[in-house]
Amino acid sequence: MKLELEGRAAWVYTGGRAFDASLPAVGAMDDHSVWALQSRWLAHHGHAVLAVDLPGHGRSAGPALASVEALADWVVALLDAVGARAPLLVGHSMGSLVALEAAARLGERARGLVMVGTAYPMKVSPALLDTARADPLRAIDLVNGYAHSTLAAKPSAPAPGFWLRGQARALNRRNLRGYAEAGHGNLFHHDFQVCDAYAHGLEAAATVRCPTRFVLGERDQMTPPSATAALAQALRADIVRLPAGHALMGEAPDGVLEVLGAMPLP
Repeated sequence: MKLELEGRAAWVYTGGRAFDASLPAVGAMDDHSVWALQSRWLAHHGHAVLAVDLPGHGRSAGPALASVEALADWVVALLDAVGARAPLLVGHSMGSLVALEAAARLGERARGLVMVGTAYPMKVSPALLDTARADPLRAIDLVNGYAHSTLAAKPSAPAPGFWLRGQARALNRRNLRGYAEAGHGNLFHHDFQVCDAYAHGLEAAATVRCPTRFVLGERDQMTPPSATAALAQALRADIVRLPAGHALMGEAPDGVLEVLGAMPLP
């Protein structure tokens, strides 16, 4: 579904069904394709789904926004535009921080918050930041190695035994190339800077009013479960650990879906 938001195109995947604002809404922050399995199941089981391409990512027009806070404002504006009354906010990695900030802004209106593959602070090593700036293709390969705990998880998404690292590599390269061809620069480095700079997590957590759940990969090298303790305590979050690395939607798709489907309805 294509929208005009703040004067530019925004792309939202609705799981194969028309968006119905009267249904409980589930919003996922990332390129929409990584949420395909979860989006389709939820859309066909009583939920209105918004799997969002953030500005400058996927099919949404750039440039990318400069901070987690600005991205959260954009997400809230999108929810207002489609009339989502009580959204369940779901985000992975950088998107989990965006979901956190959006939940803080929505207050009692948010039905729930699910933070997948999260950490706070989400600092990026100087070496990886430098590599992402100088040689983003190499940085993509490094990150895919860190993010996946196996070459082909079973079951996995989009299909059992699929080469997950190759899929992620192709997606990262496509987003990088499209962003550069549009004249906006280096998207991979930009997103790492946004994660590294975010410093408002505990303040945002103090204003969240909805049930919160963390979904963490036991073998996650990008955002290890040990890096969530302070934020989990501030949010009084339930924690679910899955046998996966950072790329949880691909390596443990059924586990992620089970968590989303178990979140309370309004």
